[in-house]
Amino acid sequence: MEALLERAAATGLEKHPRKQNIQIKYGTAGFRTIADQLDHVIYRMGLLAVIASKSRKATIGVMITASHNPEEDNGVKLVDCRGEMMPAIWEKYATQLANAGDDEIVGVLRNILSAEVKNPDVTAKVIYGKDTRPSSIPLAQSLQDGIVALGGEYHDFGLLSTPQLHYLVVCTNTNGAYGQPTEEGYYNKLSLAFQALSKQQEPTPCKNYSRKLYVDAANGVGAPKLRSLLSHLSDLLDVQVFNDGSEGRLNYQCGADYVKVQQKLPVDMKVEAGIRCASFDGDADRIVYYYIDQDGKFNLLDGDKIATLVAGYLQELVARSGINLKLGLVQTAYANGSSTEYITDTLKVPVACVPTGVKHLHHKAQDFDIGVYFEANGHGTVLFSDDALKRIADSAGENSSLTSDQKQGVKHLSTVIDVINQTVGDALSDMLLVEIILRTRDWSPSDWNKQYIDLPNRQLKVKVKDRNVISTTDAERKVVTPDGLQAAIDTIVTGYKKGRSFVRPSGTEDVVRVYAEADTQVNVDKLAKEVGNKVYDLAGGIGDRP
Repeated sequence: MEALLERAAATGLEKHPRKQNIQIKYGTAGFRTIADQLDHVIYRMGLLAVIASKSRKATIGVMITASHNPEEDNGVKLVDCRGEMMPAIWEKYATQLANAGDDEIVGVLRNILSAEVKNPDVTAKVIYGKDTRPSSIPLAQSLQDGIVALGGEYHDFGLLSTPQLHYLVVCTNTNGAYGQPTEEGYYNKLSLAFQALSKQQEPTPCKNYSRKLYVDAANGVGAPKLRSLLSHLSDLLDVQVFNDGSEGRLNYQCGADYVKVQQKLPVDMKVEAGIRCASFDGDADRIVYYYIDQDGKFNLLDGDKIATLVAGYLQELVARSGINLKLGLVQTAYANGSSTEYITDTLKVPVACVPTGVKHLHHKAQDFDIGVYFEANGHGTVLFSDDALKRIADSAGENSSLTSDQKQGVKHLSTVIDVINQTVGDALSDMLLVEIILRTRDWSPSDWNKQYIDLPNRQLKVKVKDRNVISTTDAERKVVTPDGLQAAIDTIVTGYKKGRSFVRPSGTEDVVRVYAEADTQVNVDKLAKEVGNKVYDLAGGIGDRP
């Protein structure tokens, strides 16, 4: 192993040296920054993936993407053997390794091996994919160089959505129990379940639900992957794809993040009133819905709306099945106050609030038999515990004592599970889940939207010298530092009916994110601006004021 460590350091120095003394931190989304600064980082993540595979005695995934970031950025993240984010200690290892000098690599690698690997002779296996950014091609080669330098085996799956890579990692490590470990296997699993659920609705005619759907693919990997999925669905959905990458830049004035934050249509997307629309982000792990009503008003159906739709549907299926399963919904502070009230008071579903970041939501969702989690930005999925899966499977068996109606409920619930990519938020999977629920309920987008009315909200960014001056508590809903900022926010909020606001540091750039809610759009815009200016004054704002 010592010889491999020396070879890894030599290869890094020769082909992938650290050219700039810039510190970079591995966060919830892995590493993300300007692509030109990532060559040595991604080479070293190839090394780390090999060690992680030896430690886990399982296949590790690596995804090269910067999700909703601009096209000139890129990034990398490791996927653990169960399709989840790597544990916090591995985030620390990644940061140490990325920032080490070229002459320090051997020592860092040796320390990680000593702490995590009992048998260094275990064969390391790494699978990886990349998004559509031009920089992803050479960076994928850097990753491969790192894997090979430390003696690992690899499988390059080429162009993938991030959720597809997560799916492939789980399938590989469960020997196909979760699904076939191929891209075709992914499409087959989702499409067969969707077709089965659609047949269960026939011959019930739909008066309000329409097969027509417009999808903005953010000029990213979601476009080709959506078309591949649609080829497996016959004519069950009539989808028109916009921003498919043939023109335009990745995530520029399009995509889920743009639509959510700007609360308007992607640029150059022409939509007739009442047509259901959806936007993916650059790596297709987020989805938001929206429509234009008869008055020409834009209406957003974001992650909160998706979460309540899914939770209500699953609650009915569980009740119909007669199985005693604990259903819960996990949100972040960004969840609209009206959604939390609707879930708690109308659906009567337990709600938990956690800090922003998929790993926090995913972990908390595991506390329930069925855990629904969605961030307001459209990133989310549903988790079923092993015990819940076993009880559902047992209830579907021939020896079950359930009534015929309960068995139909169980059959429906079992099939729904296969539409869901439990490994991570997945725009394609979530799209199919939303579509089958809307079809089942025979709802138009306006029918869905009127289940509860969102409080007007606004998000903005404040540029600061150092985002680390902001620290938070209470699932990021309260500021701890700098002194006086939380008291100032509390005072400002009292001046607005139904007012709520919180601030949190970005995980990837020196900005502070401001979120606000109030009774009217005029008031929430004023509230966000007031809070933003207070952040600017107390947290070292730079550049233009909000």
